[in-house]
Amino acid sequence: MTDSAPRKVLIIVENLPVPFDRRVWAEATTLADAGYRVSVISPKLKGYMADYELIDGVHIYRHSLCEAGSSRFGYLREYWSALYGQMRLALKVRKERGFDVIHACNPPDLIFVVAAFFKLFFGARFIFDHHDLCPELFEAKFETRGIFYNALLLLERLTFALADISIATNDSYREIALTRGKMAPERVFVVRSGPRLERMRIGPGDPSIKAGRRYLVGYVGVIGKQEGLDLLVGAASHLVNHLGRDDTHFAVIGDGPELEAVKALAEEKGVLRFFTFYGRVSDEVFLAALNESDICVNADRCCAMNDKSTMNKILEYMALAKPIVQFDLTEGRRSAGGASFYARPDNVADFALKIDTLLNDPELRRDMGEIGRERIVSRFSWAHSAPVLLRAYAKAFEKVCDERKRAPTAKRADGAAHRPALFP
Repeated sequence: MTDSAPRKVLIIVENLPVPFDRRVWAEATTLADAGYRVSVISPKLKGYMADYELIDGVHIYRHSLCEAGSSRFGYLREYWSALYGQMRLALKVRKERGFDVIHACNPPDLIFVVAAFFKLFFGARFIFDHHDLCPELFEAKFETRGIFYNALLLLERLTFALADISIATNDSYREIALTRGKMAPERVFVVRSGPRLERMRIGPGDPSIKAGRRYLVGYVGVIGKQEGLDLLVGAASHLVNHLGRDDTHFAVIGDGPELEAVKALAEEKGVLRFFTFYGRVSDEVFLAALNESDICVNADRCCAMNDKSTMNKILEYMALAKPIVQFDLTEGRRSAGGASFYARPDNVADFALKIDTLLNDPELRRDMGEIGRERIVSRFSWAHSAPVLLRAYAKAFEKVCDERKRAPTAKRADGAAHRPALFP
């Protein structure tokens, strides 16, 4: 390979299908637009069931997945089926299209196993795209540590050790890469999951989503245990039953393992009539609901995972100039700044009070929305992330070019062919 040869990339993601995963899709299309030949391996989920698709110049290969459910051993079954599918399809991609770099998007921190094979035997470079803190995610889901938590720390360490480049989603994740991952600072790049402004269009909403009420509170995202939708229901109950508001509707967009439990809790607390649960929706409904919303919320409960993670929903709310109420977590505050009110962690009464205060002050809502929009336009949109992604790839391909230039002549003392080092 020379510097002018086509640069070929294989992106592997396990927990969401592509192009549904908006971050991975933004990365893939940015690379394709920059002249890279991009292939993606992802699972068959959420209606994306075709074995192969070519979309916007990106070649997408999909494998079946045994989903975990809610048990720890279910995750082991899922991970094994994913590794098998990823290895099988990676061999197929190498034969059909080739690749010089494997770009692995966690969770889980197991894709390094696939990358290690191709790095050891074919000299591929490895980019680790750190989407989630898997040890902290386990702790948030199961409220314990123990042997599984320690095993996840080990897998994370092995992933970082193998990686030539690490991509962090925010400064907290960068710090993890430098400390737990022991990565050199020049090999860690912060690529935020900023929204594409051409997708997040401010426009008219759909008044029917308010269900005849005066105000609308919008939520979009996964409905899992750590996302705190039970706390949002508790806040709605306080808003209705203690603050006396019956003029506010809640639109919840998204799906997840806790959806039915959240609905049952809303019914138990007598506030189900104030909620509409939409499940997964089209971009058109998504934009109509958020554009109609007077306030948007994020009820992530206080835990190490949520404190260090930047939630895509926060940036999407800001892109649409919506004032936000969320619990006071480190990365949530770093992202939203003055665009958000910050309730005391896991305190539903304070969360409800913050909603009530904003509903009573339209000028404050407008001002906070404008602050959020300006932060996205000036700092956090994908237009600011894309150049950093391309710099990370330029760094990775420096190594690819160097290896290829050395390969024809490099020999060990015993006469065997040179093989690239497994660890940087």
